[in-house]
Amino acid sequence: MKRLLSEPRPDWKQKIEEQGLVFSTTSLPGGKKIEYWNEAAYYEFTMDEVEALEITAEDMHRMCLEAAKFLATGAMGPIGIGPQALELAAESLQAGDQDIYGRFDFIYDGQGGAAKMLEYNADTPTGLIEAAVAQWFWLQDVFPEKDQWNGIHEALIRQWKKLQYRTGMSTLHVAHSEAEESGEDWMTAAYMRDVASQAGWTTIGINMSDIGWDPNLKRFVDMDNFMISTIFKLYPWELMMKEPFGHRLLQRSQNPRWVEPAWKMLLSNKALLAALWHLYPDHPNLLPAYLNDPGPLREWVAKPLHGREGDNIRIHAEGISLEKPGGYGREGWCYQQYHSLPDFDGSHPVLGLWVVDGESVGCGIRESDGPVTDYFCRFVPNTIDAPAPLSVQAAQANANKTGITL
Repeated sequence: MKRLLSEPRPDWKQKIEEQGLVFSTTSLPGGKKIEYWNEAAYYEFTMDEVEALEITAEDMHRMCLEAAKFLATGAMGPIGIGPQALELAAESLQAGDQDIYGRFDFIYDGQGGAAKMLEYNADTPTGLIEAAVAQWFWLQDVFPEKDQWNGIHEALIRQWKKLQYRTGMSTLHVAHSEAEESGEDWMTAAYMRDVASQAGWTTIGINMSDIGWDPNLKRFVDMDNFMISTIFKLYPWELMMKEPFGHRLLQRSQNPRWVEPAWKMLLSNKALLAALWHLYPDHPNLLPAYLNDPGPLREWVAKPLHGREGDNIRIHAEGISLEKPGGYGREGWCYQQYHSLPDFDGSHPVLGLWVVDGESVGCGIRESDGPVTDYFCRFVPNTIDAPAPLSVQAAQANANKTGITL
């Protein structure tokens, strides 16, 4: 893996916004602005690297399912969600409720060492638009002769088709929280509507706060009092359980088909890291991790069990004493062995490896200036050091990446 420089397209900002990446600019106090999208550089993989990392991600997904089963037994405690939520997650896992997608975060430097898993964002993963769509259009404009590690869009459509075939349902509600102000959740939900529509679903957008309860039907309903049968929600399960309607979620027979399903709260919880290390000690792709305290670790990263975007991360390592602000931590902590991020001339990348139906389907790379990948990181596109496939089927599939239907 190499980090290479590239000349940005003159109209890059207009293009990414047309493709749905409307949340690229972050305004800081004092008027300074930071751009999330960065096409002044790109990362290039060899095909051998891609194939090896795909195997790693798929193996890790299978291991995470085993770790979820272990967590569901309560062997590691209530993991910040409580016994009722843990029981609901266990029931959902036992029932085999179908999911759609997830994103691993991995450390990888391209120097021949094993990739190290940092976490699994499997309940409400964002970063889809830039990984699935924006970087693909960048490739067509800048390096049309090259290939890219990116089959995310097509895989999502296949998975939504599979869900429709299995359930016989045709109407999908798509919900996000309007409390998220950057626009990322809104556009991610809009993109999910787009791929689900391409898969044949009739989609209906709704805010999480507009989901109602009909006491006569004993079912969740939308603003038109239409019963919700299947719903994609970009809202964490641990927060859903704490809402006024949270107790309704415990009655599975009265619930819609939630996507992502309740068992995903086991995979999005940082306790998963400790469960993996317990089940697979010394695995080359894992970092040692423990609940509640660092255990034998001398250098560690403390992660709140429900933390996101680097909030409340604490690092204790040689030369580093860092604590990020945020509102997490009361739910408990996982302590993971500290491992420095790769350094490419001051840029520190983390690989986001996307998994759909257990299959590794693409990569999105975020890089930071420091040891934590937080709100101020940059998304950088990728290529593969190999010619683009020339088949008509591949060209036609890629042509479907037409942007987002709002």
